Amino acid sequence: MISKKLENYTLLHTSEEDPLLKELYRETNLKVLYPRMLSGHLQGKLLVLFSYMINPTFILEIGTYTGYSAICLAKGLKPGGKLITIEINPELVDFAQNYFDRSGLSSSIEQKTGKALDIIPHLTEEWDLVFIDADKENYLNYYKMVIDQVRTGGFIIADNVLWDGKVLDSRVKPDKETRGITEFNDFIQRDSRVENVLLPVRDGLMILRKI
Repeated sequence: MISKKLENYTLLHTSEEDPLLKELYRETNLKVLYPRMLSGHLQGKLLVLFSYMINPTFILEIGTYTGYSAICLAKGLKPGGKLITIEINPELVDFAQNYFDRSGLSSSIEQKTGKALDIIPHLTEEWDLVFIDADKENYLNYYKMVIDQVRTGGFIIADNVLWDGKVLDSRVKPDKETRGITEFNDFIQRDSRVENVLLPVRDGLMILRKI
């Protein structure tokens, strides 16, 4: 984790946050529980650039929350491409859809509501990019469900893989979220189907490329 001063310096040398995303960030903080779940300016800009570099046709996002990361990822879609985003909380659907509509990207973003473990098996797309940012205890289950549907050369990005540094804390018995993250990280490191790098950005991003 970098210091607050270095984080501020980093933001000063990162392109400006989109005004709509800035508004989304503020409204989420005012009206929605657990606003730190948002990707935010730095991570959001990184997701935008990743998506532009990959230029995907199909993106799967597991965990919509209020829609910040979906908008960032959808910016890099090929013309006619689609981002499918899954959110378990039905109370967040209208909130996110409002911002999707205002972003001009709503025709490229399809929301699905329910448990991702139930929804994913019914999706038939070949994914160019998958973004995992949902319940931590199921990270490894999500990975195992999607890996065969990711095209060769495609990418998976998993958020929160440092989990506030709890992945290093061996002094206490880990909770189910910490255990889920550490099991995911360890599995990825051993999986010969992918090459990976763990970026210490914000709460940690695991970037994987399917070989």
